[in-house]
Amino acid sequence: MNANLMSRYAWIVDTLLKYGKLSRAEINRLWLASHITDGKEIPARTFFHYRRGIEETFHIDIKCTPSREYYIEQAATPRERAFTDWMLNSLSTATALGEGADAAAGRVIIEEIPSSREFFPIVLDAIRESRGLVFTHHGFARSRPETGIRFHPWFLRLYKQRWYMVGLREKGNAVRTYALDRIRDVVLTKETFPVPEDLDPEAFFANIVGITSSKAQPRTVRIRTDSRQAKYLRALPLHSSQTEEVGDGYSIFSYRLKLNYELVHEILAMGPQALVLEPKELRLMVIDELNRTLSLYNPDTPSL
Repeated sequence: MNANLMSRYAWIVDTLLKYGKLSRAEINRLWLASHITDGKEIPARTFFHYRRGIEETFHIDIKCTPSREYYIEQAATPRERAFTDWMLNSLSTATALGEGADAAAGRVIIEEIPSSREFFPIVLDAIRESRGLVFTHHGFARSRPETGIRFHPWFLRLYKQRWYMVGLREKGNAVRTYALDRIRDVVLTKETFPVPEDLDPEAFFANIVGITSSKAQPRTVRIRTDSRQAKYLRALPLHSSQTEEVGDGYSIFSYRLKLNYELVHEILAMGPQALVLEPKELRLMVIDELNRTLSLYNPDTPSL
């Protein structure tokens, strides 16, 4: 999908969000006054194609009332609403920046993140059409890239500004997760694959922080924080299962989680403002990571 078409989609969505229900005449009036117009109104057939494109690409459904006014339909399920909200936020931000790009360019600071845009569309097509991918992957732990990986992508996940695809690797018939910014030479094959009938992306990540899953059972995790850190966790919960017990100058947050690398590092990122109460295994994982970090500062320890 080219950037110009994406900008048009973004403008239509943002305009309907901003003004609510609009007739075609009102949409065209606003279109002619926008920064992306070509000086012509949007033809009826073109507007129809834009509506379908927005729905197919972003799961955002633009409905029409009996009085011929257009509006955005609320997503049906929590997962669809979350995806739609994320897309709307992204599109609205892109449109707002586009409206005043020249004036704002020097005063908007963007975080540099690994790029996945090159292969994002082809991965989406593969998921949508249940078609296999062949690609090269260069993981951080490998000295050389691995070529010719044949993969059945099931779904995508965004975590800490990086896109990951989850699916079945043909070799070993194993479920794997690959970061899109670590792949290259991606080819969309003509071969289709069956999607597991019980596939549920939300359930796949239901009891984990991050992207590393396992067959382990979820555990009850309890973390004590000071009152300041508690405010951050209330504003941005560590996980959807989060509950809180408020004490005098502290809070205890409880979760149902599988223990993994990302969870340990989320806790470590809180520094001395957080203490793992249970389970014991998680306490030992955090302590081990702290000890290994401290050992690097020991003058008798060889440098990295």
